[in-house]
Amino acid sequence: MSDYLLLRHRQHPEIDTLEGYLKLGGFKTFKKIVDGKDPAGVIEEVKKSGLRGRGGAGFPTGVKWSFLPNDITPHYVVANADESEPGTFKDREIMEKNPFQFLEGLMIACFAVKASLGYVYLRGEFWQVAGNLEECINKLRKQGILGKDLFGSSFALDLHTHLGAGAYICGEESALLESMEGRLGQPRLRPPYPAVFGLFGKPTVINNVETLTNVPLIVEKGAEWYRKYGTEKSPGIKIFSLSGNVNKPGNYELPLGTTFQELIFTHGGGLKPGRKAKAILPGGASSIVIKATPKALDTPMDYESVAGLGSALGSASVIVVDDSVSMLWVTKKIIHFFQHESCGKCTPCREGTYWMDQILHHTKNNKLSIQDLELIRSVAEQIRNKCLCPLGEFSIMALVSSMEQFPEDFRS
Repeated sequence: MSDYLLLRHRQHPEIDTLEGYLKLGGFKTFKKIVDGKDPAGVIEEVKKSGLRGRGGAGFPTGVKWSFLPNDITPHYVVANADESEPGTFKDREIMEKNPFQFLEGLMIACFAVKASLGYVYLRGEFWQVAGNLEECINKLRKQGILGKDLFGSSFALDLHTHLGAGAYICGEESALLESMEGRLGQPRLRPPYPAVFGLFGKPTVINNVETLTNVPLIVEKGAEWYRKYGTEKSPGIKIFSLSGNVNKPGNYELPLGTTFQELIFTHGGGLKPGRKAKAILPGGASSIVIKATPKALDTPMDYESVAGLGSALGSASVIVVDDSVSMLWVTKKIIHFFQHESCGKCTPCREGTYWMDQILHHTKNNKLSIQDLELIRSVAEQIRNKCLCPLGEFSIMALVSSMEQFPEDFRS
């Protein structure tokens, strides 16, 4: 791609200032839709674009916005800026370097669902990012881009930031809402879903930072323009956070449908001399591991194609493992992370992640006995589909799939 759509600061370094963003046409789209007074039309354009949630689930964004009932008010929009998936670091770059495009996307979402308050929920370690966003929001208030009677209309809007305490679980929608309301960040029993019973018990839309950053360009240029990128079922562009055993880790903005081969070897600079790709975690630590066969490397990185490999694209935090690394070592790190981050509400997750971590860290000669492997599989089955949120499920994905595909790395 010759022009960046989300990582625009790489071409326009001044875009992180309000003056720089305004010079590039910033907030003209927001003003236009407020003047046009057609929230339903905005939702319809986002639906037509096919934009899917970039936080992991890949749910159609416009459809999600349309779920909010009109007979219950007020409505809220929350930007999920928790970004705590190991291997994911795209949202932070957007918020630090292109904050106003993200905020405009959040503001458009608020208008579309008739919300007068929007929130940005950030993980606790992002306190500097939160401070920067607060400065940006204050500048928008002073410019009259936020506030009452915007642009001579009756529409009022304000934004606020909210810092969590640095818990992975608060990336899950309902735990995020619990945290915002001052309670422990633990998942809620669903239904009801946030679209009906969300923040403060009112209808709420929750979208990821990258998702919202797409919105101003979609509304400005139209759904047909956006669908020129990507594939039929996975339209648009995506930021791929590439890490692991690659020469050039980083964020790469590419059309959905770009192959793993191109990402890793063309953009990521390939691997160290003499090394071969062994495994790929396409969606960070919570992925089902893909064996890096030639067929897998040639697979397009879109939601449907990666699902065809038995995994999921998720947030597209692509972690590459080369043939110098044992998958036992990799999964030890992953299980320890999920054991530490389990909120403890669900017994299968709380106890299961603890015991898997214990078994993996008491290996002999970095190998497991047949009895240990059988015990891990048994514990994993007690976690599967038995928790209120996906964390328990995430904890077993890389481990079980690695044991199946790389038995030589585990078995004594």
